[in-house]
Amino acid sequence: MPERIRIARLEGDSPHVAILAQWTHDTWGHLHPGRSLDTAIALLREECGAGGVPSVFVALQGDTPVGTASLVAGDMSDRRDLTPWLASVFVPPGWRGRGIASRLVRRVEDEAHAHGVAHFYLYTPDQQALYRRLGWRDIEARDYGGEAVTIMRRVLGSLP
Repeated sequence: MPERIRIARLEGDSPHVAILAQWTHDTWGHLHPGRSLDTAIALLREECGAGGVPSVFVALQGDTPVGTASLVAGDMSDRRDLTPWLASVFVPPGWRGRGIASRLVRRVEDEAHAHGVAHFYLYTPDQQALYRRLGWRDIEARDYGGEAVTIMRRVLGSLP
């Protein structure tokens, strides 16, 4: 029987907040020097909005989190002119290659579109091919926090 993965909106009081914050803190914490895990947990709780910006989504297999993605107002401290952002797309290594990240990205795109967002942004050091396949376009290559990244833009209403 195929595994059933569902995508749900994350509530601030969810027991999954801590593990999702741990994933993102472990993966991208170097971009926020001095930010503790406790601070990352508190910030994630604040991003758990009821709809639109901000929103956090979790992919669940049963009651086990297997991925996350967010829609946030800002994701690059020095590019506050760009908003909103697809952020924190993460699937643990054992769950990769099953389309979970693509489903999470599509869910965030649907959320943005439903709330009147015409275009939004992301940055990635290494997943450009995934996002290009999903209709995202490169707009800038640059260094951010000592890491080479690509800023990408998605215009909604033009699904590939």
